Formats: sequence, C-alpha cells, structure tokens
Amino acid sequence: MMKLRVLGCSGGIGGSLHTTSFAIDHDILIDAGTGVGELSLKELSRIDHIFITHSHMDHICSLPLMLDSVAGMRDHPVIVYATAATIELLKQHIFNWKIWPDFSVIPSVDKPLMRYQAIVLAETVVLQGRKITALPAVHTVPAVGYHLDSGQASLVFSGDTYINDRLWEVLNTIENLRYLIIETAFPNSEIELARLSKHLCPSLLVDELCKFTGNAEVFVTHFKPDEVELIMAEVANCASRLPAKILLNNQEIIF
Repeated sequence: MMKLRVLGCSGGIGGSLHTTSFAIDHDILIDAGTGVGELSLKELSRIDHIFITHSHMDHICSLPLMLDSVAGMRDHPVIVYATAATIELLKQHIFNWKIWPDFSVIPSVDKPLMRYQAIVLAETVVLQGRKITALPAVHTVPAVGYHLDSGQASLVFSGDTYINDRLWEVLNTIENLRYLIIETAFPNSEIELARLSKHLCPSLLVDELCKFTGNAEVFVTHFKPDEVELIMAEVANCASRLPAKILLNNQEIIF
C-alpha cells in the first residue's frame, strides 16, 4: 500500500496555492515545486528519493532549498531521479555554483548530499516493494510522467503533457490502475496557448481521455490560480465517459 499526499497541485502560487509536488509515504517526492514547503524540517530530512518529471521551475524550485535545509541532518545522499536530459539541465542551470551550489560534489565527491540517478522510459525503480516507472510525456522540454504501483493498485501522474498517444498505449495495459492525475493548465479560450506551450485544456483533455479504454478515478491538476473555477466548469461541461474531479492541496490518496 502507498499513500500519496498532495503538497502542491497548482500552476502558480498565492495564498494556500503551491506548485506541483506529491509526497509518497514518508520518503519519496514526485516533483519539488513550492508545495515542498508544506513539509516540516523533520519530514524534509526523511526524504531519500525525489522523482522529477521535468526541469521547469514550478516543478523543481524547492529542490535546491530543501537540500540546503537538510544538509546537516543526513548521513547519506538524497537520490534525484530524472532523465539524462533533465539531469543535464539541472546541472547546467541550477546546481552550477552560480545559481546554487553543486550538491552532487559537496560536502565531498565521495559523500555528496545529492546523487543523480538517470532513468529511461519504461524503466521501473523498485523501492521496498514500491514500483515507480517513467512514462512518456509531451512537453516543451524533455519530460516524463510516473506510474506508481503498490502491488495492490496503481496511480499514474501524467506530469506536464500534451496530446500523447504513447501515454494511453501504456495506460491501457495497466490492469490495476485505480487513479489518474492529469494536467489541464488552460481554459478552452486559450487553446492556442495550450498548444504552443504543450499543455492541455478541457476540450483536449476529453479528447485524450477518449483514448483510455480502462477505468480509473480521474483528477485534474495544474490550473492557473485565477482560472480554477472556469477550467473545472469547462471540464464538467465536456462529455466524457470518465468524470474528472479537481485535485486539492493536502488531499491524500491511498492505493
């Protein structure tokens, strides 16, 4: 059994809104947006594994600060899982000694605070019986989603994505899929912006869900803070075999 806690699921910040990050049990994060700040210092120090979907700021902005905060509380590295392309972007643009120190070599090369672990599509990482597999995503930078399998049931997080036939080909083979968290960043009136930035809007979401032949509880995430009600109203008005609910901060999903 696995427990996902939503630390952040917004496309922006303001008030109680935080950008994307999910805590899995007590030791795993999926993405490291501003939602990571919801964790106490003790909780932060227990995170051993961080799976990054892609390099955009709203999904990685808390990673540098978190590592700095727990530096004196850990005796083994935090493992950051991402594609080789995303790791290279983190090295070049974040952990480059200009924006932030390179925690993959400090306090020493032999005993760093952070260690990168490159992953590839369809590769499964097994952590104490919990399986996490990278899924295809279509975005403006190299990106993946994740399939989380407890052994009893599965949850899929699309990450930031667009029209993506390859994703549905995989999802249609997951027999124990119970939950699907999928992004919808823009309202229908901004469909051209959604296409340009490779995100979904409600009409595109419904088209994508039509490619899914299984059954799962669908949650929609990644709204812009001032468009939540509009987007969810448009999602509700779109005809779909699978009704979609809004994902909420601090929501817990057990599977």
